Amino acid sequence: MFDGNWRSAVNRGLDPIGSVLCRMGISADAVTAFGIAMAAVAAVVIGRGHLILGLVFLILTGLPDALDGPIAKAAGTSSDRGAFFDSVSDRVCDALLFGGVAWYLGANEPGQIFMLPVALMATASVVSYQRAKAESLGLDAKGGLMERAERFVVLGAGLAFSFVLIPVLWAMLGLTAGTALFRFAKVWRQAGSLTSL
Repeated sequence: MFDGNWRSAVNRGLDPIGSVLCRMGISADAVTAFGIAMAAVAAVVIGRGHLILGLVFLILTGLPDALDGPIAKAAGTSSDRGAFFDSVSDRVCDALLFGGVAWYLGANEPGQIFMLPVALMATASVVSYQRAKAESLGLDAKGGLMERAERFVVLGAGLAFSFVLIPVLWAMLGLTAGTALFRFAKVWRQAGSLTSL
């Protein structure tokens, strides 16, 4: 949903910041690597039960993800290599963050509820894979209610108000699964229409 409605506007708003960081000699790859480092710290902090501090590091994970593109644009260094690094870093950050939440739930909640963020991570990976595979086929798989930006916001809410963390994760799982189904149907229709031509 964010990609479809607000991504262009947000990128335009961040372009001046990207230009400033570029002039300071900060590269897009360095910013992407910083985001991975912040995700690793967030995972440990969340796993150890410091959820509000984890929220701070979650924000520090998301900001580099938003800024690496504008920096690359300002530097004129946008490339397939940078796009690949950015995409891989997104998956690594997701795994770290949901792993930290699983660690926290395993240490603090009874039963097997720690598997909830694991299921969420797996479903989110399917959503990301659908887009990557569709784009490799020349098709469009954008859209859905729970894309990566929305997952960051919703997870942040769960960390800020820990008493609703588990219900938030369940809601996120349902919406992420719905997004996966939406994308599958969207690509299936596109592929079908091409086949019938």
